[in-house]
Amino acid sequence: MVNPVTWLRERTALTATAPGTIEGGASVAYVFGTVLVFLLLVQGITGAALAAFYSPSSTDAWASVAYVQDQAALGWFVRGLHHHGGSAIVVIAGIHLVQTAIAGAYKKPRELVWWLGILLLVVVLAWAVTGMILRWDQEGYWSNRVEVGIAAGTPIIGDQIQKLALGGNDYGNLTLTRFYALHVIVLPVIVTLLTIGHIVLARRHGTTPMRKRAAVRRWPHQSLRDVIAIAIVFAILIAFVVSSGGASLAAPADSTQPYDARPLWYFRWLFELRELAGSAEQLVAMLAPAVVGGFLVALPLLDRGSDRAVRSRALWLGGLVGILGVIAGLTLMSFVRDGNSPELAERIAKAETRAHRARTLAKTYGVPATGGADIWSMAPMWRARTLYAQRCASCHDEASKDRKGPILAPGHKNRAWITAFLQEPSGDRFWGRTKLAKTEAAMKPVELKRPELDDVVELIYAEGGAADVDPAKRARGVTLFESACSDCHSLAEGVSGSGPNLAGTGTRAHYTSFMSNPKSGVHMGADNSEMPRFDEELTVVERDAIAEYLVWLRTATKADLDALGPL
Repeated sequence: MVNPVTWLRERTALTATAPGTIEGGASVAYVFGTVLVFLLLVQGITGAALAAFYSPSSTDAWASVAYVQDQAALGWFVRGLHHHGGSAIVVIAGIHLVQTAIAGAYKKPRELVWWLGILLLVVVLAWAVTGMILRWDQEGYWSNRVEVGIAAGTPIIGDQIQKLALGGNDYGNLTLTRFYALHVIVLPVIVTLLTIGHIVLARRHGTTPMRKRAAVRRWPHQSLRDVIAIAIVFAILIAFVVSSGGASLAAPADSTQPYDARPLWYFRWLFELRELAGSAEQLVAMLAPAVVGGFLVALPLLDRGSDRAVRSRALWLGGLVGILGVIAGLTLMSFVRDGNSPELAERIAKAETRAHRARTLAKTYGVPATGGADIWSMAPMWRARTLYAQRCASCHDEASKDRKGPILAPGHKNRAWITAFLQEPSGDRFWGRTKLAKTEAAMKPVELKRPELDDVVELIYAEGGAADVDPAKRARGVTLFESACSDCHSLAEGVSGSGPNLAGTGTRAHYTSFMSNPKSGVHMGADNSEMPRFDEELTVVERDAIAEYLVWLRTATKADLDALGPL
């Protein structure tokens, strides 16, 4: 019967002293542990720097990350090191695990060293997961919903896990503060303790010789190799960060906006496995990690022989290679599947455009106090354009299938627009789709030739408050207006006629009045207007906002409108 005290003494090497030599000689195969320690230090330093700027609240989290990424000096670089450094840790840890398995360093009496390494890898992966949501962007938010959803499916304790993670019924401030506490306090402490324990035990047992050579001192033989390996890995990491411009940042988290969430690349195999599993995805999501983790934990118990030769351990090493091969294959399948989907590529492009727009607004105008989700309100004339889209676009937007009135677009009521209107008032872009165009009351084309027509156009253009008016042409336009237009229209404020009053036409005041009651006698009249009045549905402030937007359209181009970005 095994004596537990003896067993523990052998595994922890309590009677041993820390060796200063490398059995079997120095080797590049031994550098990965030291590289991992260095990368963990990089994570700690960069994490502390980011924490100085970060605010763990649903209103400020995205804004603080956007500030670091786009405005803080070298913030993008520090954030990139932190983000991609996590991936580097997973890569090096994977190589270290394979090297340790090949060397047979999981065998007696090194089982605890192996198990601590496996546990450390699991905690590091959890560390990365808790960091994703702290960005509070679409990618981190939706990825976390998937991950918490999987955990919530755990039998018996699933609901408790979800409540503990969210801190309430849905995502909010408590969710962020809990993940923040895990990411910057709890998990770093656990990682530090596990790392120290792993290193202490590994040093007590010494290296597992991979070849028969004389022992050498760790310094300088192995230490120099460690330093060179650290330099190479760090140089590659820096090059990757610089080439990628730091870490990605999607648009602010928004539960009303769908997003094609994808997990971190080292979880893509599990994501693909869930896709293949169909209705059994929840079961697969829980069983697959358990199978992989179970094999790694059980490996020292299954392969209990003393022989460390690779050939004698072909079965167990083959199992490890098989598992890693399946993980690599599923990961590749996931990326290939996404790469072969034009629909996904289109959605990703739209999401990237939206992210770029959000970050540009944050950098240019700042983030509103209500949070990153309201960043769109910082765009020029956002309120006006939103109201226009809700109340006006269906009848006046050129792309609307239900358009009933004149097109309101860039160039509305500039000289070219007025000229075209006077020449064909019942054209499709003007009154052509209204009932008025089909009645006797419809306005007839103005029978003026140029330059007289240009003079009348200048007069109407001047009524909109434009600054670049030709006074001489306007004066001639007044005379022509009296003879050609005054039977139906008036330039005297408040005077009604058979046609709309043109005093101040195109100004904010005129548009506001027109929206209030287009059926008024000074506008279209009760018999000629199909447009509803908005003086009760919209406040005067909202009507004035739309009016300001319509005035802006006069001098705007399509490029100017596109530059405002999506709503």
